[in-house]
Amino acid sequence: MRHLLLSLALLTAVSVSGCNILYVQDIEQGNILTPDMIDQIRPGMTRKQVTFILGTPLVEDPFHADRWDYYYSLKPGDKQAVGKKQVITIYFKGDRVTQIIRDMPDSKPGSGEKSSG
Repeated sequence: MRHLLLSLALLTAVSVSGCNILYVQDIEQGNILTPDMIDQIRPGMTRKQVTFILGTPLVEDPFHADRWDYYYSLKPGDKQAVGKKQVITIYFKGDRVTQIIRDMPDSKPGSGEKSSG
């Protein structure tokens, strides 16, 4: 009886191991930004206004104090699905927004949508 249970357990383990039934969680990193949030940002806004709308930037480079980078990536657990990536870069002069560069999934790779004022 013991050998039968052991054989059955081994057979089950071998048959299941060939199937990809393990759940792999999606991995989200960075700032979740909706198009509505991004569309509210305009040249001339203050840093405080940008922070209120978009939150704290993921990257505040101490060497480039007038540049804020908002980065978001989604790596789906499903290997069949395609990941998502967003990069929004906001440039300031003093306390005011001067330029917004968007690298959105809808745009072609390498070409960012630019706004300046």
